[in-house]
Amino acid sequence: MTHSSFQAVNEVSLKSLNFQKNDNLTNIYSYSDISQHSNTARVSAHALSPHIGAVVQGVDLNTSLSSDTIRTIRDLLLRYQVIFFRNQTLTPHQHRDFAKAFGSLHVHPVYPTVPDVPEAIVLDTDKNDLKDNALWHTDVTFSETPPLGAILVARHLPEIGGDTLWASATAAYDALSSQMKAHLEGLTALHDFTRSFPLSRFGRTADERNHWADVRNRNLPVEHPVIRIHPETGRRAIFVNEGFTTEICGIEQDESAALLSFLFRHLARPEFQIRWTWREGDVAFWDNRITQHYAVDDYRPHRRIMHRVTIMGDKPVGPTHIIRS
Repeated sequence: MTHSSFQAVNEVSLKSLNFQKNDNLTNIYSYSDISQHSNTARVSAHALSPHIGAVVQGVDLNTSLSSDTIRTIRDLLLRYQVIFFRNQTLTPHQHRDFAKAFGSLHVHPVYPTVPDVPEAIVLDTDKNDLKDNALWHTDVTFSETPPLGAILVARHLPEIGGDTLWASATAAYDALSSQMKAHLEGLTALHDFTRSFPLSRFGRTADERNHWADVRNRNLPVEHPVIRIHPETGRRAIFVNEGFTTEICGIEQDESAALLSFLFRHLARPEFQIRWTWREGDVAFWDNRITQHYAVDDYRPHRRIMHRVTIMGDKPVGPTHIIRS
């Protein structure tokens, strides 16, 4: 499908939501979800910044959601890139079931999981080494098929601190000069599991070292396009991140380091960001294909526990087909 075709599909999809601006409240758009039983659920989406982020209201994630509601949530995700739901009380099983409505689920090779819910990883600052979260990253890009998205639930929070930031990689791409866009669109970059999961931190015992070696052997460094085309909207995004990207392929090492340094700084510009202050029970759902996030580590020695369920994605595709296997 061509880029223009992608845009046309996206425009039709978003128009089908019948968004109407509320004159009394800036950046609030609403639509009606009419189920098969003709009972109308009123949902509102309040944009949080010009480029990324919205709070969704009128949806109870603890209930069985209609196919129309699921489709609408997905369209809101495509529009806003990360969406937030306040005042939810999802159990781990409900968390998993909600995520399954959007695709097959990923089981993380390193992090511990909720008992009886292997798809739900536990991010507990008292029990896990979470240094890899305190930098800008996109989840699991060391995989041939990085995740479509992820759904994060706040379980236990410090009294203050522990925010998470998200950045729009499409807005970052759009802000580049035409010359830089042209330069980047033929390039690929290497993504390496060991960059965020080094043996020194995740191989302290013999069992851990054996497990680490097994995971590394199943996740060898992989190339992805530096500029990725979103498979549903056709929008272009910068697809490198500090968490896993180690080099730009096919150029000199010092050139690679300089280019990555520029891209990492550019992606982290505040113009492209949204910052979320958590409350217990909050749910965040982000499009992992075109965003990065940063978990602010400013609350030690207090404890923070989050549960994440990750939705499997597809192989990234760039503007050209010259992508090494």
